[in-house]
Formats: sequence, C-alpha cells, structure tokens
Amino acid sequence: MEMRMNYMKVQPESFQTLLKLEGYVKKSGLDHKLWELVKIRASQINGCAYCLDMHTKDARAMGETEQRLYLLNAWREAPFYTDAERAALALTEAVTKISEGGVPDTLYEQVREHFDEGQYVDLIMAINAINSWNRMSISTRLIPGDYQPAIRK
Repeated sequence: MEMRMNYMKVQPESFQTLLKLEGYVKKSGLDHKLWELVKIRASQINGCAYCLDMHTKDARAMGETEQRLYLLNAWREAPFYTDAERAALALTEAVTKISEGGVPDTLYEQVREHFDEGQYVDLIMAINAINSWNRMSISTRLIPGDYQPAIRK
C-alpha cells in the first residue's frame, strides 16, 4: 500500500482545523487514558491502521496495560474496564456507527450515570474528533509504523 498524499502538507489548514478540535478535547478535562481508549475503539471500528498505531503507542506511553489494549475490541467480555469506561466505549461505538441506531435513551442514561452534561458533550466531541482523523487517514492512506509518542510514563 502506498500513501495517496500527505493531506497535512497539501491542505495545512485542514490539519489545523482538526488540531483545534483536538485541542478543545484536550482542555476539556476528559481523562486522557479514557480518551485514548475511545480513540483506539473508534479506530478499530473504522479500520484505521495509522490511528491504531498512534493511539496504542500513546496509551502505552501513558501507562496503559497491554492486556487492556489487546482486549479492547472485546471490552464487553473483559473484566478490566470500569463502569465509566464501559459507558464511554458503548457511546463511542454508538456515535461511530450512528446510522445503525443512533444513541438510544438507555445508553444516554448509562453514560450520564458517570458523566455530567458537559462531560457528555466532551465525549461526543472526542468521538467526533477521532472519527474525523480516521476518515482523513484512511482516505489519504497514511502509512502506520513510524509514529513515536511524545508522552512517556
């Protein structure tokens, strides 16, 4: 597979626009380890190898365990996630696959047990951000492998 283009160089403003959204989420107070799980789960659903490479490396650098990363695709069956993480992951799946049923009231209520209204909006913004990054990376065929996290344990 070959990269089609580096959209960040072709249209730098498009890259800056996504970075602004990313910056909003970063400042929102959303737990960064949870945010990485959200990024990884959405990227699994979307099949974005570039983002999976990046965010699994970032999660490891933040101290996330290999076990939780390996089992994230089967989070419902694995006992290693908190109730709040499970709610966020369920929301991630619903928003990522929004055309398959939206966000049911039961899921909204489950998420709200762990997150207030503002945090709910921040989660939606985080999910939208990674879905946008996934779509840019997949559409332009960014090649995974070279990314190195700036964050260390």
